[in-house]
Order: sequence, then structure tokens, then C-alpha cells
Amino acid sequence: MPAGAAKYIIAGVDDDLQVRESIEGLIESYGFVPRLFSSAEGFLQSPTLMEANCLITDVRMRGMDGLELQRRVRRVRPELPVIFISAHVDEEVRRRAISGGALEFMYKPFDAAVLLRVIERALNDCPDY
Repeated sequence: MPAGAAKYIIAGVDDDLQVRESIEGLIESYGFVPRLFSSAEGFLQSPTLMEANCLITDVRMRGMDGLELQRRVRRVRPELPVIFISAHVDEEVRRRAISGGALEFMYKPFDAAVLLRVIERALNDCPDY
């Protein structure tokens, strides 16, 4: 675990319970504080929106999709690193996410070590953390 990892809150939004549990276990195992949500709306209405140091989100979800979530997050927390994880290979969606400021766009099933490196990069690159 990196020094000071426990002070970082990593938010995750995915409507798939198994994916949320997987992300939660990975984040906890690395010493970060996980805050997981089953919907974009739930995340946006929670205090975690203002507390999170990084956001991991799916693209396709019931209700609000990940791209709309990213747009709304950018309005209030433009500095918050966003990482997309999607089961659907769609280069147009990937392009829109990256052009909207996403740090990374990964596909499911994701490699845990790669995701952890991306999270570390997000935390190291953000001057506010």
C-alpha cells in the first residue's frame, strides 16, 4: 500500500453489483477508501461527489449514462480524475469520453494491476491531492 493511501477516496459507479464488488475489493486491498454507487444519480446526490479523489464509472447504466455523469461532474469538479470501464467496445464512445476529459478508458474484464496504476497516476497528476 502506498504511504497515505487511506486518505484517498475512490468512487465507483456501476449498475452491475459484481463489478462494484470487484472494484470495491481491489480499492480496499490497495488501502484506498472505496465509495460505490449503483447509479450516476446516487453518486451525484451524495457527499462523495465533493469528497472523492478519483471516479471510476461504467458507460452504459440504467438511468443516466457515464458520459452524462462525466459532463455533470465536470461542472462542479473539473479537476476530478475520471476513469471509464466498459464492457462494450465502441470507439466513438471512447473518443467522446477522452475528449470530455477522461483520464483513461478501459474495457471489461479489466486488469486489476493496470487499473491500480491508472488510479495512482490520477492521484499523482492532480495537483490538489
